[in-house]
Amino acid sequence: MDFHDSPEQATWRNEVRSFIESEQPERDEAPLMMERGRNPRLAAWREKISKKGWVAPAWPKEYGGAGLGVMEQFILNEEFAEARVPNVGGMGTSMIGPTIIIHGNEEQKQEHLGAILRGEVQWCQGYSEPGSGSDLASLQTRAVRDGDDFVINGQKIWTSGAHTADWMFMLARTDPDAPKHRGITYFLMDMKSPGVTVRPLINMGNMHNFNEVFFEDVRVPARNVLGEIDRGWYIGTTTLDFERSSIGNSVGQRQTLEYYLRYIKQNNADVSGTVKGELADRWIEAMTAKNLSYRVITIQAEGRVPNHEASIAKMFNTELSQRIARTAMKVLGTAGQLTDAEQAPMKGRVAASYLATVSSTIAGGTSEIQRNIVATRGLGLPRA
Repeated sequence: MDFHDSPEQATWRNEVRSFIESEQPERDEAPLMMERGRNPRLAAWREKISKKGWVAPAWPKEYGGAGLGVMEQFILNEEFAEARVPNVGGMGTSMIGPTIIIHGNEEQKQEHLGAILRGEVQWCQGYSEPGSGSDLASLQTRAVRDGDDFVINGQKIWTSGAHTADWMFMLARTDPDAPKHRGITYFLMDMKSPGVTVRPLINMGNMHNFNEVFFEDVRVPARNVLGEIDRGWYIGTTTLDFERSSIGNSVGQRQTLEYYLRYIKQNNADVSGTVKGELADRWIEAMTAKNLSYRVITIQAEGRVPNHEASIAKMFNTELSQRIARTAMKVLGTAGQLTDAEQAPMKGRVAASYLATVSSTIAGGTSEIQRNIVATRGLGLPRA
């Protein structure tokens, strides 16, 4: 793994930095909070980077990208994270767009890719179900062919952003008699379709990110099947392959620590030796997370697929976010429980982070699942 940019990569990194410096939107010294839906403040920024093909720089130019390689996209993501400017596009650019490019037909590409890049649509993911989370292949939502449509009945849960999404990419069972990893089809579904009901799930931090979604005789045109019927499981794993390097997360971990350290210095906070030791450990772990991200992109740049390596990075990053939140609570003591943005230290961000990170090791594949992947695919251990 080479930690140094090639001359071409260094030139590209400088171009990205210069662009951010001249065109950056307003920024906050605090870690960026996740934003859902359409934010007018981001519209001008999206337009600027869209003109350069940087909304999805690794997409082919004919579909609105810049035709760059995975390393150039990684550098752009890293510089955006370092400068605290947002990557726009959400699941549209990071997950479903690349999947459509690989598995979609030309009609699907023309219908969806441009709208994603222009920010005209928001996407959500319909994978998990009440009884099918970690064991996703056991999903029971049914899709039955009826002429030119499929009729879908069932339920999805923990659906991030469904309350603001225009479209959902989802898996449904089309052959109940097939082995569970087969007989599943990948659908692109308009969230405005009759029979779709979205109900909010409010988390312990009183935030609305997740939802449960119900389907009652929802008709989805057969032309909205992505790839082959009954082969959707394998397309679904392609989508998950795009949630990989986590460089934005690892940079964000370090920036969060920097934010807490500034608070300690500026307020002469009385921090015990034990907590100081924890802060040092968290800093070392943040650097480790960055190196794990570098390892993943190095594998991708070599044309290989990071498998257990990506699981290591995901698991380490999410567990680190919880450790950082716990350490921050110790820095503030009982004041860390305050959430009022006007009166609480650090505008209540510590309490919000502590509550929000509880689910970090569940979303996107639990730590238990990641450990199984590392054990079987990385270490070659037998399945239990």
